[in-house]
Amino acid sequence: MKSSIRRSRRAALAVALGSVLALTATACGDDGSGAAGDKGGDGSGKGEITFWDNNGGVRTDVWKEIIADFEKANPDIKVKYVGVPSDSVQSKYDTAIQGGGLPDVGGVGTAMLAEIAAQGALEPLDDRLEKSELGGQLNAKFLEGVKAAGIDGKTYTVPTSANNGTLWYRTDLFQKAGLDAPTTWTKFYAAADKLTDKDKNAFGYTIRGGSGSIAQALDATYGQSGVTEFWNGDKTTVNDPRNVAALEKYVGLYKKDTPSADVNNDFTKMVAQWDSGTIGMLSHNLGSFGDHQKALAGKFKGIPAPTQDNGTRVQVSNPVDGLGLFKSSKNKTAAWKFIEFAASHESNSKWNKTAGQVPANLEAAQDGWVKASEPTRLAAEALTGTTTKIVQLPYYLPDWNTISKADNEPNFQKVLLGKQSAKDFLDRLAGQLNAAQADWKKNHK
Repeated sequence: MKSSIRRSRRAALAVALGSVLALTATACGDDGSGAAGDKGGDGSGKGEITFWDNNGGVRTDVWKEIIADFEKANPDIKVKYVGVPSDSVQSKYDTAIQGGGLPDVGGVGTAMLAEIAAQGALEPLDDRLEKSELGGQLNAKFLEGVKAAGIDGKTYTVPTSANNGTLWYRTDLFQKAGLDAPTTWTKFYAAADKLTDKDKNAFGYTIRGGSGSIAQALDATYGQSGVTEFWNGDKTTVNDPRNVAALEKYVGLYKKDTPSADVNNDFTKMVAQWDSGTIGMLSHNLGSFGDHQKALAGKFKGIPAPTQDNGTRVQVSNPVDGLGLFKSSKNKTAAWKFIEFAASHESNSKWNKTAGQVPANLEAAQDGWVKASEPTRLAAEALTGTTTKIVQLPYYLPDWNTISKADNEPNFQKVLLGKQSAKDFLDRLAGQLNAAQADWKKNHK
């Protein structure tokens, strides 16, 4: 099954890069929906458009507020909201690309951008951005990340926000133990040891062993090793000996300074465990701030990933979220108005304040709530800081999500359980990435 999925994705990429879209156009009525082969049209700029939220449920309320604001400002346009859970949105897009039913506008982050763009489903937005009031108002680094994640250097999604790896720590527990903030990896490991008291069910850290574990493990690996590039020529650096040593040290925390149940931790379990227990530290991102604030107000802080002892911070790139305009839309004029509105100062600030993330709109990033929210402010500084080195993950590879999730999450659990070495794990991961890179380059000529 996995190899079949990969073959179809690689074939789609080859077709897109060869400018031959072998998808049959499928008429789907007058609601603006269609399949990837549909050319769509600009439309009247009035009527109804459909918007797919790529994190439905979590951000539904704020999106409905933004939609209400938009409809008030544009009474001739109605927006049909469809919330899609983040763990199923990519498969929903893939199904609609083949069979019809794509929205006019959809949330498309860089983690899934290459695959969707490769199938010819998204409208390039460079010309529209150049003529828009948004021109010059969006973070240049976010735009660079969006273009790098695509298939041909074009802008296929308008960036709206960026997340960042965050180390959340219990200030009350650190103060009681006489510990400094875990700003360096040396202080992090020292704190993990000192805060662990298994007899009292107290642990220094909770590690992510279940769904979503690979990105967090890579962040800790590169952060410690100091390796700053993901590729050395056409070969990945994930199994560089320095990374192997770093991962060995990181997984060595499991069951020593973490609960044994962590082997099955996904985001929900990990956050709930930290919020309700006596665990000193948690690595996640800015998105969990609201949960922590409800459970631990005044007892925690969030800082960017630890630095090396010399002050250099190395971290892997986090996906940039954005809004894509689907090529099959029959009302692109109205759809683009909605994207412009959502990415404007007020709306972008409102959305990111709710999410606790870094706004893509430059004016929104200067708003008071960003400066008042220490985790968001520190994340924004880390993303632009001169001492921060960001290792760009290869989101452009059509196989990236499969390799970094389904293929290797079970293997990472084996590493935690001592059934596979860190070296064997990283060597296997490197082999898959090198093959995917070679395939991509072959189709990219």
